[in-house]
Amino acid sequence: MRPSILVTRATFPDITARLRAHFDVEDNPSDTPWSRDELRGRLQGKLGVMSTGSERIDASLLDACPSLKAVCNVGVGYNNIDVAACTRRGVLVTNTPDVLTETTADFGFALMMATARRITESERFLRGGGWTRTGIYDMFVGSDVYGATLGILGMGRIGQAIARRGAAGFGMKVIYHNRSRLPEALESGCGARYVDKQTLLKEADHLVLVLPYSPSAHHVIGAAELSLMKPTATLTNIARGGIVDDAALAQALRDRTIAAAGLDVFEGEPDIHPDLLTVPNVVLTPHIGSASVRTRLAMASLTADNLIAALGFGTSAGRPPTPVNPEVLAD
Repeated sequence: MRPSILVTRATFPDITARLRAHFDVEDNPSDTPWSRDELRGRLQGKLGVMSTGSERIDASLLDACPSLKAVCNVGVGYNNIDVAACTRRGVLVTNTPDVLTETTADFGFALMMATARRITESERFLRGGGWTRTGIYDMFVGSDVYGATLGILGMGRIGQAIARRGAAGFGMKVIYHNRSRLPEALESGCGARYVDKQTLLKEADHLVLVLPYSPSAHHVIGAAELSLMKPTATLTNIARGGIVDDAALAQALRDRTIAAAGLDVFEGEPDIHPDLLTVPNVVLTPHIGSASVRTRLAMASLTADNLIAALGFGTSAGRPPTPVNPEVLAD
């Protein structure tokens, strides 16, 4: 019998066909999210799973699915997976770094610009019939991006790509904070200067969050941090929900503690804190930072490569391209 795998969300037909060449595949073409109990049931007897951020893979699920050997996540982030629990049980975890860096940086910069220039707010005004005259000196005036100070919290691949866009494309002064400072050559290459977190918050005209989620990063931006920012500043989150205290952010937007925010990720998504839906000075998008056809196909293809290799098939059998816990492979 061929090994069985589970594909938890709809994907490109060519990707499913590639997987069917090696495995018995149970997939989800309707893209209907499964409950935790349904996911547990469908994983019975499966050796591998092509997962997404929608599914929580933790110790209790692993214990209920002892046949599972590989969890291959479609995305660079994997905070939906308890990697330590997987490692203890000899379950390989993989993700999809690199292939989405430039697309996500493009989107982050676009979201930041839309926030700074109040694009969605003004579009709602226009569509609602509010535009009856022009030339008003203060109608939807926002803040400049060119020549402003760009602050980046989290300076991995995507953060560096955003920094390059700001410094080289828009003449921005780029400052950043990270758990560890980048080598001098990398700083120079993206035109960025390291500062402490408090300086970042106080000096940034446009703050972009690109750090991975972890328990230590939970609500790293809350009411206290927002109070340090300029009242003219914007905040853009393309990282992960939970990094920002969404309730505190909604209050800060209502009080004009900061000027505006652009959010692609939310705590508890797809649920959104209801207060964020009642403030006008926020741009909201449904976690689409990597959503170009080329990039999403590249992510799915890399996930398939990982799953095929992790379960011992293909030209890279036993050597998946992007393992998160490679120590499992040495066992």
